[in-house]
Amino acid sequence: MSRPHALLVVAHPRPDSLTTATAARARDTLAAGGWTVDLLDLYREGFDPSLRPDDEPDWGDAAKEYSAEVRAHMARITAADLIVVVFPVWWWGLPAIAKGWVDRVWNRGFAYEPSTLEGKRMRWVGLAAGSAAHYTTHGFDKAIDLQLRVGISEYCGITDATVHLVYDTLGEPDVTGIDEVLASPAGSAPAGRIR
Repeated sequence: MSRPHALLVVAHPRPDSLTTATAARARDTLAAGGWTVDLLDLYREGFDPSLRPDDEPDWGDAAKEYSAEVRAHMARITAADLIVVVFPVWWWGLPAIAKGWVDRVWNRGFAYEPSTLEGKRMRWVGLAAGSAAHYTTHGFDKAIDLQLRVGISEYCGITDATVHLVYDTLGEPDVTGIDEVLASPAGSAPAGRIR
């Protein structure tokens, strides 16, 4: 029997960041749970988030062949049972490199119209400098959840998707909650805040 496979995506420019450390903890947690892990560090791998005509959806051709770089990323997603994206929350959303990864790779004929991603699981883990109270008072937590879980994951056929936010990351955040989020990636961990 083959081991389950996870694609772990990290989006932070500094290798010594809390985001990168959280991704490393996620990798270790998954590996300890019997998963094989493909670590996709968008910055370290030099991913270009700029959408070019090669990778723009062709609304008249759902079978369009995208660039070699994008096809390689699509293959990594296809190989995964679970996709985990660890990112800093900047301006109430994904950093540009992660948004560009979605824009370029999660493309028509692969991620939607039609989707090849049904049956996969997805965990979004955002590290936020602000407090939980700040996010809930202004509705940012719900907006982020709606955008990532519904607007991306569910739109692309991934119904087992959750968004988890780690708050107050400028202080001494407790990221041990990532263990619980990933210990049961089949969906038993509730959506919401880690800390």
